[in-house]
Amino acid sequence: MAPLLSIRDLHKSFGRKEVLSGIDLDLDEGESLVVIGGSGTGKSVLLRCILGLETPDRGEILYKGAPLAGANRAAFLDGFGMLFQNAALFDSLPIWKNVAFRLLKTRSRADARAIALEKLARVGLGPEVADLMPAELSGGMRKRAGLARAIAADPAVIFFDEPTTGLDPIRAARINALIRGIVEETGATAITITHDMTSVRTIADRVALLDRGCVRWQGALAEMDGARDDYLHDFIEGRWRE
Repeated sequence: MAPLLSIRDLHKSFGRKEVLSGIDLDLDEGESLVVIGGSGTGKSVLLRCILGLETPDRGEILYKGAPLAGANRAAFLDGFGMLFQNAALFDSLPIWKNVAFRLLKTRSRADARAIALEKLARVGLGPEVADLMPAELSGGMRKRAGLARAIAADPAVIFFDEPTTGLDPIRAARINALIRGIVEETGATAITITHDMTSVRTIADRVALLDRGCVRWQGALAEMDGARDDYLHDFIEGRWRE
C-alpha cells in the first residue's frame, strides 16, 4: 500500500540560495510525523511546497500514490486542516466564525455554529468565548481557537506549524497534549514543524531532522535518543559547537 504522502527528490531554490536539496520523505496514513531542524533548514518551505504555495524546482509530491496536482490536489486540500504558527485568526470575525469559516460555505449558520461550539469545547474553550473577538483572547486561547478551526471539518490530514511558539511552558504543554489527543482520537495523519523538543516527544510517532535542505536523519521517536548522529543530539540537547 502506498504511503499517504510521498516526497521524492524535492528541490527548491530562491535565486542562488538552494533551500531544499533533494528531500525524500514518506508519511503513512494515521501517522504523526514531526519535522525538526534549525532556522533556514527548509522546514517551512517544505510545508509550503506540499500545500502548493511554492512550486518545487525539481522532484515530485505524491498523494495516495498519484501526483499531487489537479483533481488529486483538490481532494487533498479539501481534506486538510492547519494550525498556523500564530493562530492566524481573522481579526474582524468572532471566534465561532473563525472556527466555522470553511463550514459556513456548505452548512447552515446554525449547524456551523453548533460544530464550532463543539470543537471549541474539545480544545477547552467554553461557549462564552464564541462571540468574542480574537483581540479579546490571550495568546494561549487564540492558539486553542486556531486548533479548533484546524479540526472543524474533521480533516484527514492536519498540519501544525510551530504550534507552541510564543506560549509559556504550561500553555505549550496543554497545546501539545491537545494535539496528541486529537490525532489519536480522530486517526488523522499529522505533520508538525517545530524546534521545540517537548512538542516532539509529545506529538511524534516519527521524527525527521532537516539539515542543509536534506533529511539528515529520520526514524521512530523511540529510536531518536539512541541514534548515532552528533548533530541530531546537539539539536536535541541545544548544544552549540563551532
